[in-house]
Amino acid sequence: MGAWLLLPAMLYYLAGTGWPRSSLLSDKGLVYGRLGHPVKIYVKLHQNSPILVCMDSHRASEETVDPTYLWIGPNEKMLTGNKQFNITETGTLIVKDFLELLSGLYTCTLSYKTIKAETQEETIEKKRYDFMVFVNPFAPGWRDACGGSVDCEDVTNQNILKARDRIEEFFRSQASISSHRFNKTVPAIHFVDHSFHVVRIDSCRPGFGKNEGLHSNCASCCVVCSPGTFSPDVDVTCQICISVHIYGAKSCP
Repeated sequence: MGAWLLLPAMLYYLAGTGWPRSSLLSDKGLVYGRLGHPVKIYVKLHQNSPILVCMDSHRASEETVDPTYLWIGPNEKMLTGNKQFNITETGTLIVKDFLELLSGLYTCTLSYKTIKAETQEETIEKKRYDFMVFVNPFAPGWRDACGGSVDCEDVTNQNILKARDRIEEFFRSQASISSHRFNKTVPAIHFVDHSFHVVRIDSCRPGFGKNEGLHSNCASCCVVCSPGTFSPDVDVTCQICISVHIYGAKSCP
């Protein structure tokens, strides 16, 4: 009686590769602020952020007199236009080549004048808009690997299933060749149909984790660990560490 070949399961890694689209993202790729509510945004590692607009969509549809814009970054320092932060005259912000340490709260204060029609009296109005910007670890090259799809997880799944089918076909063809070579007798090693399986391994790279409570609109994403948490390995969640004060920590001091 021939021996059976036990094929180990193929392990694969799918770490939150979706590209969640904000409900405030316009067709032109603009993300508007929202008074009293931080807008959460998820940026691919080493990619540019979407265009953050220092006003809400309602204000953008109205006339704004003599507007000025003040952007404050995660380090609570005023942002100035440079190679990393692209700030336009109309108050929009793009963060280029996004990294873990750039994650955090981006605040913009919009100041503008209102004029009373009866008295022509001018008043300065101020509105604050908060953007919570997080990075997830999908590295450069994802567009090529996923064929430009915005849902790369589906594409990755399809590629894994294709690989499984091809490996299964390889062993099946080898069994057929061996069977003919040995005059159709059962070879010492042969393949059993439907005995090959793939198993999904859900994990995140160090410094990243999933948090459905904090990121309910991106629950399947591996998002950079927030201050106060860390992840030293390929675990699914970030662990608590009160001495951590940065984003993306991989150890607890």
